[in-house]
Amino acid sequence: MKNNTLFLPLKSEWYNMIESGVKKEEYREIKEYWLARLADKNYDYVQFSYGYTKRTIKFMLLSIEIGKGRQEWGALPNKEYFILKLGDRIEESKNN
Repeated sequence: MKNNTLFLPLKSEWYNMIESGVKKEEYREIKEYWLARLADKNYDYVQFSYGYTKRTIKFMLLSIEIGKGRQEWGALPNKEYFILKLGDRIEESKNN
């Protein structure tokens, strides 16, 4: 099986929460753009970047589900999202 990586830039607040281990999932709105990119896709990893810098962190991607996220992690109440469930950290680069 081919190793596929999903690349996503994040705002500093969410990047820092994921990097520290507080936030264990990331959300994407259910819109045409994300449907094409996430629905029926098999990614093995997700690599987050700190905005559009070279600072990155990579995780195993356990699953992509649809559901309601946690408000303290950026989800709006009563709204469904693609939920990217994060597994173990693989690597990171702190280059700016």
